[in-house]
Amino acid sequence: MGRQRARQPVDDEHIDRRRAHLGVGASALREPSGLGGLPIAQPNGNVVVSYTANYSAIEAFRSTDGGATWTSAVTVADQILHSPAGGIRSLPLPSASVDAAGKLYVIWYDCRFRTNCASNDIVMSTSTDGVTWSGVTRIPIDATSSTVDHFLHAIAVDPATSGSSARIAVGYYYYPVSNCNSATCQLDFGFVASSDGGTNWSTPVQLAGPMTVTWLPPTSQGNMVGDFVGVAFAGAPRMAHPVFATATANSGSVFHENMASAGIDVASLAGHVRAHREVVRVGKFGRGPVRVLPGDTEFPSTQ
Repeated sequence: MGRQRARQPVDDEHIDRRRAHLGVGASALREPSGLGGLPIAQPNGNVVVSYTANYSAIEAFRSTDGGATWTSAVTVADQILHSPAGGIRSLPLPSASVDAAGKLYVIWYDCRFRTNCASNDIVMSTSTDGVTWSGVTRIPIDATSSTVDHFLHAIAVDPATSGSSARIAVGYYYYPVSNCNSATCQLDFGFVASSDGGTNWSTPVQLAGPMTVTWLPPTSQGNMVGDFVGVAFAGAPRMAHPVFATATANSGSVFHENMASAGIDVASLAGHVRAHREVVRVGKFGRGPVRVLPGDTEFPSTQ
């Protein structure tokens, strides 16, 4: 599989901001262009948009006047990518969130910490202003010597927390063994969290899977599990709620997927995820502590 750089955009969520749209003059240095733009509002009213520059880098631009004008793009970090095996659709888009003090957190999948770029970690960069960004750090879900490949992710920061007490939740899909094919790849969904702003992380927990890639509906870009996974904090006590797709074996050209969620008390973590029985339940089609949301959706084949 190896490293990848600067692939052409293949999705319809393309950012192509003309100067007139940005509200800047002809002297603008660099116009943002890419995929997966994520506008995040800071408490001071500034809006920061992070995105992938067509899979070559994570970049960001911002507005400090309510969107009347926008800055040029700055580079957060280069993207160094391993393509997940098995023909799964896995666009390497970023995910972003912000804490109560305005600190921005952006994550993406990246293979820079792996020997020969053999698999991906979930990595992170942070900023307080959207202009100056921290160096890339990996979320230590497992050892860099592991066979696990992580991708298709989401992050949420509890909006009532900040700084060294910020509660962070990350959900992600993964293969336990990255070197696989469409018949042997086993797709799982995992979760990790931090209660101290990302200094320390909980032991990961598997919330769904294993799923076989061929159970997923085929598209022109590969078999698609539904790559817009999300996480949100809600309720009292505050729970992290990852929302993700699970699948069972298809019936010919009819594919069976449902959306699932789990409620996890990040504040009470002590090195592991505690799934509260009254909140987290085993779903009809899921495995592990999952509540299945109403509506088993059947996707007709696109082949």
